[in-house]
Amino acid sequence: MDRKDVASAPAGAHAARADADSPAQEELVTDAAIPGACDVEDFCESLTVERGASPHTVRAYRDDIFAYLRWAQRCGHEPYTVTYRQMRRYLAELDQARYARTTIKRHLSALRSFFRWLNKTGRANTDPVSVVQAPKGERHLPKTISGADMVTLLGVFGEEDAFGEPREQSAADMRDQAILEFLFSCGARVSEASGLLVKWVDFPSLEVKVFGKRSKERIVPLSRTGAAVMERYLSEARPQLLGSKESEFFFVSNRGNQMSADSMRKMFKRALREAGLDESLSPHAMRHTFATDMLEGGADLRSVQEMLGHASLSTTQIYTHVSPDRLKQVHGLAHPRA
Repeated sequence: MDRKDVASAPAGAHAARADADSPAQEELVTDAAIPGACDVEDFCESLTVERGASPHTVRAYRDDIFAYLRWAQRCGHEPYTVTYRQMRRYLAELDQARYARTTIKRHLSALRSFFRWLNKTGRANTDPVSVVQAPKGERHLPKTISGADMVTLLGVFGEEDAFGEPREQSAADMRDQAILEFLFSCGARVSEASGLLVKWVDFPSLEVKVFGKRSKERIVPLSRTGAAVMERYLSEARPQLLGSKESEFFFVSNRGNQMSADSMRKMFKRALREAGLDESLSPHAMRHTFATDMLEGGADLRSVQEMLGHASLSTTQIYTHVSPDRLKQVHGLAHPRA
């Protein structure tokens, strides 16, 4: 939820979690008394068990559905049999509260999944959400990192400093460099890097197995440079970080535990700061850059879809944007009068 969404949230919107004595916690306690609360909890369990949804996704769906149920209770509506017009009124209230369109679409997506599940399990026999159109949002191109900036970023924890002088790498430096190389080498998500197991990395074949959203398995290639950095970390740095511990995870923390996704994000922010780059970038920018570079380098869209682990080709198509320089280059080569 955007910061402005929190500030302008309607009375039915979910408040942020806080300490046990806070009003937000009191609101959470009363959730159990809302009609349909048990169904929400059962639905969330099915998301986890049957669909393999991440805890973040489950939490977001739960919050959005409870926001709807509180609105229905406040307005005196039966939540499972609201009319099309009433559902539109609910979305309009979110819009009037200055929710971002992406947030409204997320609310609607959660409700669609919830009502499909209600009908499938026989807990409802109507679906007031199925005919509601999601608001059209602005289509933003994904943030990418330029070639020169990527070289700088990948070198932050490297064997040489920005001036090409040798620098002494700590075990943590080698690990952090390996994480950055891995993210850019195969376009992996930071959650996939965190969950990567040693046995899934095949250096001779330059391949790695990752588990993406909903535990979907895929095999992706590694670049030779990325593989070399990762192999050096595995043989030299990882034993130092583990100490006397054992772990099946490829990337481990300074204490020898699994390197969490949050820790990787913090490391990435530190790398951006040391590289003098835009600190608003996230690790996902590495994935965006990988996809864009692959397509501009001549890779077909379907192959990039497989490497990224996208369920739909339409998700990958956002990367088909090209730079003005690339357009001029293509025009110069293809147009008969160029």
